[in-house]
Amino acid sequence: MPVGEGEPVKAAKPFRIGIDLGGTKTEALLLEPDGTVVLRERRETPLSRGYEAIVSSVAGLVREALSRVGQGVAATVGIAIPGSVDGVTGLVRNANSTCLIGRPLQADLEEELGRPLGMANDADCFTLAECRLGAGRGYGLVFGVIMGTGCGGGICIDGLVREGPQRIAGEWGHLSADPAGAECYCGNRGCVETKISGSGVEAAFAGRFGERLTMERIVAGARGGEPRCQAAFEQFLDDFGRCLGGLISVLDPDAVVLGGGLSNIDELYTLGRERVRAYAFHDHLTTPILKNVLGDSAGVFGAAWIGV
Repeated sequence: MPVGEGEPVKAAKPFRIGIDLGGTKTEALLLEPDGTVVLRERRETPLSRGYEAIVSSVAGLVREALSRVGQGVAATVGIAIPGSVDGVTGLVRNANSTCLIGRPLQADLEEELGRPLGMANDADCFTLAECRLGAGRGYGLVFGVIMGTGCGGGICIDGLVREGPQRIAGEWGHLSADPAGAECYCGNRGCVETKISGSGVEAAFAGRFGERLTMERIVAGARGGEPRCQAAFEQFLDDFGRCLGGLISVLDPDAVVLGGGLSNIDELYTLGRERVRAYAFHDHLTTPILKNVLGDSAGVFGAAWIGV
């Protein structure tokens, strides 16, 4: 019987499709059964066009990956999202892409694609990936950080992600670090996300200086000696130290792994590390603060592994 007709091909392991849905970009990954990367593609997330456009975009990426697998060949699909799915209602909550909040994203995508899929928090997927194949390998308790459009965290203990009964374990992005700070979409003020995410730093710069600059321009300006950018970047590093130092004081992880676009800022591993040491509750802090190995969007690998 030709491949593609009749029963699905029996394979020891399926192909794995992962989608990492971010506030700025959406990334797709296709892995062969042996883990070889077949496809890795990024597209702009159509956030400004709303929920339906996001569903259509994600479904399109899944279909494109499935077309590379071949008809009748077993494949799983997993999706990382900037939030979590409520275990009772099935609705998205705590998403910094706020158009997803209160929406049945998993159910809508399953209906659109006509198949089941897995869905998990993007920081959890990132942390899982780095602990299996990246910078977190060999450490017992790892805290994974995503610093990009938003800011999230995940906890991995001995190779297993800890979600917690409310599925919010590691959500340090919405710890209120400054009750007098900027209002966060979650309703609190001064959340970690308003302090050290790209969008948070950009908003703070605009509020302070009356001009909107991208995070990339702020960092470049600080390195070039532009006074406003230097002030904003100095505040960013101090906030990073305070937020992560406090987290380390509570969790005392064996290692911290940074991911997301802001993880490519080299100063986080030098000046930022010194700020963490200043704020952590220990005179001789030795916690490794590591840059990801799998790339600033390593969560797409974790998404592939949680697929069904």
